[in-house]
Amino acid sequence: MEGQERGSFGSRLGFILVSAGCAIGIGNVWKFPYVAGQNGGSIFVIFYLLFLLIMGIPVMTMELAVGRASGMTLAKAYRKLEKNGQKWHAHGWMSMVGCYLLMMYYTTVSGWMLNYCYKFATGRFDNVASDQVGAVFDELMASPAEMGIFTIITVWFGFMVLSFGVQKGLERVNKFMMIGLLALIMILAVHSMTLSGAVDGLKFFLLPDVKRAKEVGILHVITSAMNQAFFTLSVGMGSIEIFGSYMSDERALTGEAVRIAALDTLVAIISGIIIFPACFSFGVAPSQGPSLIFVTLPEIFINMPMGRIWGTLFFVFMTFASFSTVTAVFENLVAGGMDNFHWDRRASVVINCIFMLFASLPCVLGYNIWSNLRFLGDRNVLDFEDFLVSNIILPVGSLIFVLFCAHKFGWGFDNYLEEVNKGQGFKMPRWPRLYLALVLPVLILIITINGIVG
Repeated sequence: MEGQERGSFGSRLGFILVSAGCAIGIGNVWKFPYVAGQNGGSIFVIFYLLFLLIMGIPVMTMELAVGRASGMTLAKAYRKLEKNGQKWHAHGWMSMVGCYLLMMYYTTVSGWMLNYCYKFATGRFDNVASDQVGAVFDELMASPAEMGIFTIITVWFGFMVLSFGVQKGLERVNKFMMIGLLALIMILAVHSMTLSGAVDGLKFFLLPDVKRAKEVGILHVITSAMNQAFFTLSVGMGSIEIFGSYMSDERALTGEAVRIAALDTLVAIISGIIIFPACFSFGVAPSQGPSLIFVTLPEIFINMPMGRIWGTLFFVFMTFASFSTVTAVFENLVAGGMDNFHWDRRASVVINCIFMLFASLPCVLGYNIWSNLRFLGDRNVLDFEDFLVSNIILPVGSLIFVLFCAHKFGWGFDNYLEEVNKGQGFKMPRWPRLYLALVLPVLILIITINGIVG
């Protein structure tokens, strides 16, 4: 079979860690804690877990089922599973475009993490005043050369890893990074718990706050939890499907999807345990979104005993989190070249690497030389690329997966259920069929419309 030539995972642990690494990213660190705190603490978390269970995990099982049943990347997977004359495979090409778009800006952001890891490790922040921390990030944004170098390192190293294959490259490196990531967040969380504001920070993050929830509106809390639960797993554009194509039939897919989601959620919650005590201890508002990572937290680290060490560890953690996503999505691009254009792995790695080195440049230049370049809604290059992926390609793709797997005019629920329940472990019951076919598409449609209109 064509798909089998691409390789397979050497262990179940490798599959879970690589798949979780694809889902875990910077959004887990800055977005989840902030949105949870803003929307009533554990009230938000409860809704988040509910929507993760009824939305995120079912769509993930569908991606994995399509991948495993076909043994191929998405465009070829649809061609194998769809009925004669159908055009579901068009979504496979849309998903490939989505993966390229995602990497066109995510490699830049991953380069920022690596840059800050280097800056803390080499003492760049040692003598920086608190009010000058933001200027360090501004200097990085203003320098296409500095930003470009770290983006190039990210792209080159990511494809170099994949040149060694699935087991010796992707699986081995991601195992190391994910185990290192989990160890680092535990160390950072324990340290945060020793800070003076730890109790207040944890109360803000985890205790139910009905008053805060009512202030923002219960409906807003629910929709925020729905959005976060849905997007946190990166489902909808085949970035998870590829790993299903490398799986054996030994384990049922529902249990594996739950484990991936649990790891993703664990990192998100522990990130809050790291961030909120630190913010409350040093009197910093944890509400700046992305600038939390590059301005607020570095400001905290430089005022903390052994701040250089803690700052370095934090950005090693962030580098692992972002780079695990980069290598996972790059594998989709490499395997897509092998499946669709019959390249061997080395050729696909080289061609994709060269393309991504050039395709990443607009995002880098969008903060300096091309800073006047604006798109829909006055967005810069990165924000526009992110809008296309997050607000259109992911939710629309998820809707297509659900329709394909839950309806007779697609692959069909019976075929999906048979595939998802192969092997040992937790099985998907038959009774949610009507929910998956009728209710879940409506929920995804709500997210899609809200994301585009909003």
